[in-house]
Amino acid sequence: MTEDAVPTGLWAELHAEHSRSGLWPLLLGALRSLPGVEDDFRPWESGELFPESVTPPNLHDPASVLAGWWDDYARCDDTTAPFRRWPGLAPAKRLAADPDEVACEYATRLPSRFPSMRLGLIAADRGADAMAAAGWNGPVNYTNDTGEIAAVLRSWEERFGVRVVGAGFANLHLSVAAPPTALEEAIHVAAEHFAFCPDNIWQNSHPHTLIGYAETLVGRTSWTFWWD
Repeated sequence: MTEDAVPTGLWAELHAEHSRSGLWPLLLGALRSLPGVEDDFRPWESGELFPESVTPPNLHDPASVLAGWWDDYARCDDTTAPFRRWPGLAPAKRLAADPDEVACEYATRLPSRFPSMRLGLIAADRGADAMAAAGWNGPVNYTNDTGEIAAVLRSWEERFGVRVVGAGFANLHLSVAAPPTALEEAIHVAAEHFAFCPDNIWQNSHPHTLIGYAETLVGRTSWTFWWD
């Protein structure tokens, strides 16, 4: 991990070397310290990472994982309308751009929103697996096994050209090369997002509904998740 904020363009340079180095670059954000508390760049510098508790991503079927989370968190109200039951995985989309180019562009923009971001290198074959390899525990109040998170990320890499670009204490930043282009498509993707991270809908701007959230996904080339 770098000691200082990430220089512009470094993510793209190291990403281009991934096939040779086996190291996946990740933009790292941190939890803001409380007043009077020394900044230890949580969780990356503080050691709040638990790779020993993570199961291999290939042990989990993403459709089953998402269906289970949906059943656990979907309420009997209008939040998830038009779906009362888990609708299944959204169909794969044709790539609108090269996933790695979209990722590099997003990695250039993201630090402008979070200027204190550093850059880390994680030994992993792909971005989804980097979260499991690091032992990232961002969704700890939601799932204690980042292997499940990684399994879903793998599926999104394959279906939507997603790349894992950055992560903070409890948030995740993804680039998307094949976003939904119509609301009907976006509603199905939004259902996966709800199952993956209900806080994206529950704590989003009004209205706190799946359809309202889906409208924000049309044509959007980056997805951000935050677990409370």
